Amino acid sequence: MSIQHYKEKVINGALISKAEAMLIAEAPLEEICSAANEIREYFCGNNFDICAIVNGKSGRCSENCKYCAQSAFYSTEIDEYPLLETGILVDQAKYNDERGILRYSIVTSAKKLNEQEVNQVCESIRAIRKETGIAVCVSFGLLDEVQFRKLKAAGVSRVHNNLETSRRNFPNVCTTHSFDEKIETIKAAQRAGLNICSGGIMGLGETMEDRIDMVLTIRELGIRSIPVNMLNPIPGTPYENTEKLTNEDMCRIAAVFRFLVPKASIRMAGGRGLLPDKGEQCFQSGANAAISGDMLTTSGISIEQDMQMLEKLGYKAGLWNE
Repeated sequence: MSIQHYKEKVINGALISKAEAMLIAEAPLEEICSAANEIREYFCGNNFDICAIVNGKSGRCSENCKYCAQSAFYSTEIDEYPLLETGILVDQAKYNDERGILRYSIVTSAKKLNEQEVNQVCESIRAIRKETGIAVCVSFGLLDEVQFRKLKAAGVSRVHNNLETSRRNFPNVCTTHSFDEKIETIKAAQRAGLNICSGGIMGLGETMEDRIDMVLTIRELGIRSIPVNMLNPIPGTPYENTEKLTNEDMCRIAAVFRFLVPKASIRMAGGRGLLPDKGEQCFQSGANAAISGDMLTTSGISIEQDMQMLEKLGYKAGLWNE
């Protein structure tokens, strides 16, 4: 079957199977990127969902995720500090809000925040919601439904919890918590009435089949905001000498994902700054969202640069998949 056939199948409302996705992934790059962009235009128009993150608590994490500079298992050069105070988080939210960022995500290290920390950050979120118009997202680890309900009441609209990779490959990446714990956390947040953002990191030794399996799991969970990170090999972590993916790799990944989840926000995230064009080609290959500004422990792309790129590509910043 041709790429044109699969594109029309998606536009007509059918779901692409794993076998079909594997075939699509092998097609010529220009062909699948062009078709993926058409699918994106059909379902999402020129809407571009742009967010920013803040490292709300840094370092000494109990988990052994092999890509992460914040893991206590590895010797890396990062700042370590406890949960940021309300004033700092509010100032950061205002900064992003004033520059056109639509979502502000507070991300913390550790397997999960403790109860005192959840209560503290709820106060911060209430202040952010009172003083800005920005949507608040959180990434606080493996919390339970009661804690998620508390966060929702404080003003959180979305929870971020990356699967990182496929179920098959996950034990190669992390052994201190499981893929199933990730799934249960996502379901707990959904039961609490929260929107979910979940994706993964490309370049962890996974195959294209692993990437497709990850997105199929995300699709089954009904998730429509999918961060696509590219591994930035951090010195001191087990992946420090891993070869970086290329612009072509990331465009192919974005395009295949668009075929699988045609209505999603496919969000170019960590590692985008390593690409020569800062992700511009990915945004013409099916991707339609981004994390702007700095990442957790690495530099990103300035909001001003990203806004200029959106204007050049004909996108308009707007919340999507609420």
